[in-house]
Amino acid sequence: MHADEALVHAVYQEHGRALLAYATRLTGDRAAAEDVVQETIVRAWRHPEVLTNGKGSTRGWLLTVARNIITDRVRARSARPQEVPAEQDGVTVAPIERDHADQVVASVTVLKAMDSLSDDHRGVLEEIYFRGRSLGEAAAALGVPAGTVKSRSYYALRALRDHLSETTGSTKGVRA
Repeated sequence: MHADEALVHAVYQEHGRALLAYATRLTGDRAAAEDVVQETIVRAWRHPEVLTNGKGSTRGWLLTVARNIITDRVRARSARPQEVPAEQDGVTVAPIERDHADQVVASVTVLKAMDSLSDDHRGVLEEIYFRGRSLGEAAAALGVPAGTVKSRSYYALRALRDHLSETTGSTKGVRA
């Protein structure tokens, strides 16, 4: 092991945890923070004279380098133009999803479970969740009081959850 490598290894042993904690706090993302720490250590390896010149704090220099790396990444991200959906014949086209098989299976499973509900319960869920209507709008469309819509939606979701847990053994994503 070369002297520079030994120095950087010792610096990492002494300051690595504090550097990771600092980077995690700034980024809010552990994986991104690990990348920042790695880049910081690489920069320390490229400039060992900064670590041995006796001027200032080694930890201070490392934290400053980490902060600068994070700042550069944020600036680079904000400099990149936001992606916008494509238009085809004046109609906005949604981006293509890579694999939507899980969504298809979930949709089929929920639709089958919806068939097991009473007409009143299914109607309430269709108005609120599929048509995106508010409680009052759903009540007006169904011709029933808002309180009835509220209780029917509660019991419909509960029945839906129970049916899904019986057929799939899971209620992931379904709340009552």
